[in-house]
Amino acid sequence: MEEIRSLKVINELGMHARAAGQIVGLAGKYKAKLFLRKDSREVDGLSILSILSLACPKGGEVEARIIGVDAKEFIDELERLFKGKFGETGRGQYRPKKKTMKGFPVSPGITIGKAHHLDRSKTTVFYRKLINKKEVDREIDRFRQAVDMAKGQIQKFKSNIPELVKGYAFVLDTHSMILDDSLLFDSTLQRIQKEKVNAGWALKKSVDNIHQLFKKVEDEYIGRGMDDVDSVSERVLRNLTGVEPDSLVGIKGKVIVVAHSLSPCDIVELNVSYVMGILTDVGSRTSHMAIMSEALEIPVVVGLESATDMIVDGDLLIVDGNTGDIIINPEPDTIISYEDKKKRYNSYKSAIDRVRHLPAETSDGYKITIKANIEFLGEAKTAIENGAEGIGLYRTEYLYMIKRDFPDEQTLFDDYSQIAKMVAPNPVTIRTLDIASDKMMASDSDMVTSREDNPALGLRSIRFCLSERNVFKTQLRAILRASVYGNFRLMFPMISGLGQFLDAKRVLKSVMRSLDRDGIEYNREIPIGILIEIPSATSIADILAKHADFFSIGTNDLIQYALAIDRDNEHVAHLYEPFHPAVLRMIHQVVKAGNKEGIDVSLCGEIAGDPLAILILLSLGLEEFSMNIGSIPLIKKMIRMLPLGEVRDHFKGILQVSTSKKVESFVLKRAQSLLPNIFEEDVFRYRATGTS
Repeated sequence: MEEIRSLKVINELGMHARAAGQIVGLAGKYKAKLFLRKDSREVDGLSILSILSLACPKGGEVEARIIGVDAKEFIDELERLFKGKFGETGRGQYRPKKKTMKGFPVSPGITIGKAHHLDRSKTTVFYRKLINKKEVDREIDRFRQAVDMAKGQIQKFKSNIPELVKGYAFVLDTHSMILDDSLLFDSTLQRIQKEKVNAGWALKKSVDNIHQLFKKVEDEYIGRGMDDVDSVSERVLRNLTGVEPDSLVGIKGKVIVVAHSLSPCDIVELNVSYVMGILTDVGSRTSHMAIMSEALEIPVVVGLESATDMIVDGDLLIVDGNTGDIIINPEPDTIISYEDKKKRYNSYKSAIDRVRHLPAETSDGYKITIKANIEFLGEAKTAIENGAEGIGLYRTEYLYMIKRDFPDEQTLFDDYSQIAKMVAPNPVTIRTLDIASDKMMASDSDMVTSREDNPALGLRSIRFCLSERNVFKTQLRAILRASVYGNFRLMFPMISGLGQFLDAKRVLKSVMRSLDRDGIEYNREIPIGILIEIPSATSIADILAKHADFFSIGTNDLIQYALAIDRDNEHVAHLYEPFHPAVLRMIHQVVKAGNKEGIDVSLCGEIAGDPLAILILLSLGLEEFSMNIGSIPLIKKMIRMLPLGEVRDHFKGILQVSTSKKVESFVLKRAQSLLPNIFEEDVFRYRATGTS
């Protein structure tokens, strides 16, 4: 059956996003196919973007053609929708306005679709005083049951984890461990007993106390742990109150999820056939949710602060996961522009993905080595799949952050030996513990009074390890034992002078002697290197190079220390300048010192994955880089297109450029000449954090 009818647009706003959304929603209810024609163009009535592209204003007419068994009922209801002005009547008239928001992009890509709110509001907790021992015992039982239920829920999530994020199953294990942690579990039980308060209130106070303990800690790993504590405690609170959370499982249409926050368990539930993108009010680029969502290859933007307030359910959204830009209820020409940008991005991504497993060899025959920075065992497989030729930085802090106490040697050995086997024969550069003293004090009752005012410049990293030698030796034993299972390189972080490096090597030698006494095999020739991230180390790089087997330049901290800038401080973050002439000269000084002594020099900071920065770094003589996993394919593609000799010729004189902005202009001009297909199209993010 076929029905054809001419329909007049009489609502004030014309066939805008909300109207188009209502037409699509109606089309999904009937066993019939809708086509809309304006002038000579006919479009699919199930495509919101196609309907919008008709750009039909008030007073315009469209011809509706419906084919199917429900055609008559469908066209009658469609006509009523048009005559009813799509709900634009009276005081409740909907007048969508184009708005823009900016957040932190954590997973690249561009998507356009309708908003779907997911309720992740925190459970309201009320205070209730318990009258007698019977009530206290009942609250203790309720709390234990809620925790056990949470463990069962997490285990169920883990057993159903999608293949794409299977490597991150350990994050769910972390949540189970947090439930058993004494700071959360024992503390809550004690509050119920001693303060005679209800379980929900006791749990809330325990979580508040954990936040208080760590609120001044600058270590990003601890900050990430707080996200996990909040997620776990919220799950227990919901179990206590019997409130079922809004679920991603119920989503059956293509939408962009908008929520205050999401947990790793939410990501496990997510169906990529329906969820086109994710926006959250809170969250960081390093949260477990962000890391896992990138593996799903859907655009994700976090830290939007007020997305749940500004975005109405059903609003049409453009999400640019490359820049963090969000456009709410865009104009038709904006949609068309982003559709084109999306096609170009997908085309570039396909071209880039095709070369990720090829060698990073320049067009004039120079071999460049590209490795990955990772911090979880589960990321190793993803890194290799993305073309990494080894692990250039394995951060080892995670196992120290998921429990209150320090991990034992066997726990560390199990982790390190697994990654050695997974990556072999390619190398793994394993960084020793880079942690602040706050972790040590977390085990002590006097932690609050002992906390340092400025942990970033205090007892952290190699300083902490040399102070707490038993902790240091346990880790070194585990690393050395695991070294026989693969190709390990050992690296000490935050070395500020030769004496400190030699002291660390003496501790290592003593651990080697203890393994010899125990008859335990290890790689006696394991290369020992320095993570160059303090300005004093760059100044004496020539001295350090005589005693190290390799250097790795850690620009994340080097830039902060050199410029006295905290890049996470919103007041001064704009002054974090990777292209600052002083930073470039420091890098060049380290490269020269390493080359003179014949040792390998690599760079493992975030700028290694920045397409503009990589051109500078290549020109400064670096030929080995370690970067975030997602950056590897694009950087490989670039390198394979570049003639290295030409790059170095084009960039002569860069060390004489006087300001960051001038450096960026200098580089961008030459980049557009060398790689026009990448730098003229503005498809990918290519400016380093902090540059203009």
